[in-house]
Amino acid sequence: ALSEVLAAEAASCLNRAMAALRDIWEEIGIPEEQRLERTDVVKKHIKSLLDMMVAEEESLKERLLKSIALCRKELDTLCRELQLGPFETEEESTILQMEKNLRTRVEVLQKQKRDRKQELKALQEQDRDLCDILCTALFSIDPGSVPSLEDLDRYRRHVASLNTLKEQRREEFVSNKRQIILLMEELDHTPDTSFERDVVCEEEEAFCLSKDNIVALQNLLQQLEARRALNEAVCAELRARIVALWERLQIPEEERQSSAVH
Repeated sequence: ALSEVLAAEAASCLNRAMAALRDIWEEIGIPEEQRLERTDVVKKHIKSLLDMMVAEEESLKERLLKSIALCRKELDTLCRELQLGPFETEEESTILQMEKNLRTRVEVLQKQKRDRKQELKALQEQDRDLCDILCTALFSIDPGSVPSLEDLDRYRRHVASLNTLKEQRREEFVSNKRQIILLMEELDHTPDTSFERDVVCEEEEAFCLSKDNIVALQNLLQQLEARRALNEAVCAELRARIVALWERLQIPEEERQSSAVH
C-alpha cells in the first residue's frame, strides 16, 4: 500500500538525518558522551512530535465515535417521531464512512421533520380561518407531535372539504341575498332585525357561513316570498272586485283603460 511506502520513506529519512548528525558531530569532534546526550534530545523531539500526532489522530477517532453514538441516538428519536423503521447501518463500513452515513441520514430526517411541522402549521392556520367562517370544530390532531404522512393526508382532505363547503355556502348566500334584496325592494320592506341588516348591509366576506345562518337565510327568503305571494293574492282579489264593480256600474272602456296602468 502507498501508506506503507510513505512510512518506510519516513523511517529512511530519519535514519539519514541521524547518520548526518553523527557525521557532523564526529567532524566537529564532539565527545561520545555529548553525542549520546544530543541523540537523546533528538529522540525526545521526534517522540514528542510523533506522540502529539498520534494523540491528534486518537482524538479524531474519539470524536468520530462520539458523533456516531450521538447520531444513532438522534436517529432513534427521529425514527420514532416520524414513525419510521430503524435505520440499518453497514457494520463492515469504516468508522469514517459510518459517521458520514449516519450524519447524512440525520440531516435528511431532520428536514422531513421540519417539512411535516411546517405543513401542519400551514394546515392549522387554514383550518382555523375556515372554522371561524363556517363555525365548525377544529380538526383533531396533536400539535406537539410530528404528524405522520397519513395524518397530513387526512388533514389535507379535511381542509379541502371545508374549502368546498365554504364555496357552496358562499354561492348559496350570494344567490339568496340577491333574491332577498329584490324582494325587500318589491315589498318596500326595511331590514328591521340585526340578522336582516347583516344579510343586506354587511360585506359578503364578513358574513358568517354557519349552518344556522344558512338555515336562517333560507327561512328569511321563504318568509319574504310568502309575503309577496300573499300580497299578490290580495291584489288579484282587489282587481277582480274592481272589474266586477266596473261591470255593475257599466264603466266605459276608456275610463277603465286610464285606471288599468295602476
